[in-house]
Amino acid sequence: MNIRTPLRTAWAALRALLVLTVVTGVLYPLAIAGVAQAAFGDRADGSPVQADGRDVGSSLIGQTWNDANGDPDPRWFQPRPSHSGYDPTATGSSQLGASDPTLLASVEETRAAVAAFNGVPESAVPPDAVTGSASAIDPHISPAYAELQVARVASANGLSPDRVERLVADHTEGRDLGFLGDERVNVLELNVALRAVVTADGD
Repeated sequence: MNIRTPLRTAWAALRALLVLTVVTGVLYPLAIAGVAQAAFGDRADGSPVQADGRDVGSSLIGQTWNDANGDPDPRWFQPRPSHSGYDPTATGSSQLGASDPTLLASVEETRAAVAAFNGVPESAVPPDAVTGSASAIDPHISPAYAELQVARVASANGLSPDRVERLVADHTEGRDLGFLGDERVNVLELNVALRAVVTADGD
């Protein structure tokens, strides 16, 4: 048996492995990252939202707006419920069916809490205020839920309801392509704008 034949085969295989590793493991990812940064820099970086010159979150991921005791802070617009506490490492729905007694009890409890927190009747509470999203980290709420919170947010921050309503209107996003999905409000972006107004008034 000629020992050179298996050695040549092994060397050819090793060279192919090295070349493919460099091409698919280094050059290709770098090229894709370069294109992403050039064409979609903001999205490629995780769609960060800034306040006071620093990143305060991502426009793609919701977060809680609680006080020091862990309760919803009346100064801020609140997101929809999240069984994961808006933990981006624990996405996914609660897996509870629409007729599950646990879910139904949770919805009723949350509806009563939202109504009391905002000083409105329970019949005025919209569905997204009492139900979580499929991902558990949805950053958006409906315009109806945002409008529901206007009076409470305005009072807590010493602003006029009209001024807060304008903020909501300015941060209401339309349907994708004009007909896909529903109108929505990004809670983080709205609260960042609200903070800027409150800070400006305090100067």
